[in-house]
Amino acid sequence: MASIQFSLSPTSSIRSSPSFAGSPANPITPQYSSTPTKDLSSYCKLSSRQKNVIKRNGSRNLVSTVRSSLDTAGPTSAVGQVTEVTKDTFWPIVNSAGDKTVVLDMYTQWCGPCKLIAPKYKELSQKYDDVVFLKLDCNQENKPLAKELGIKVVPTFKILKQGKIVKEVTGAKFDNLVIAIESVRSAS
Repeated sequence: MASIQFSLSPTSSIRSSPSFAGSPANPITPQYSSTPTKDLSSYCKLSSRQKNVIKRNGSRNLVSTVRSSLDTAGPTSAVGQVTEVTKDTFWPIVNSAGDKTVVLDMYTQWCGPCKLIAPKYKELSQKYDDVVFLKLDCNQENKPLAKELGIKVVPTFKILKQGKIVKEVTGAKFDNLVIAIESVRSAS
């Protein structure tokens, strides 16, 4: 059980002193954020696990949200590397990318051209730190996602922006992939 104590000063700053009774195997990590708002609409959208402190200061409201690591846990991708995704983790990662460009390499284990372009694709992930690079093994387990994305040949590279496919490169055509990534990045 976690207990968090807040002290709100008249200047609307937040001081907190968390104390947690978690186990080393299952630690609870707090995350603090303060968001000024003019109405309570953001308050109504908060999840039931979030704790809210509201203080009215003149015409301005202050909504502070404390989230545990349970609220923020989920699939993630790292800058400078290629992240393997599945049918379950693909859309959450794409949605969490926000305005960033997302490039998805759709491949199979047995595909020769897929194996040839893989090291070059990894180099691209290290070159573009503002782009999320993902790869999806189009095996039987991930077949529903591959079908949803309209794959016909491997490798196929799908370039997404704000959750929508904006470009596609089929085959191991590295130069075409670089041109497609550059055009989507420059369009933002």
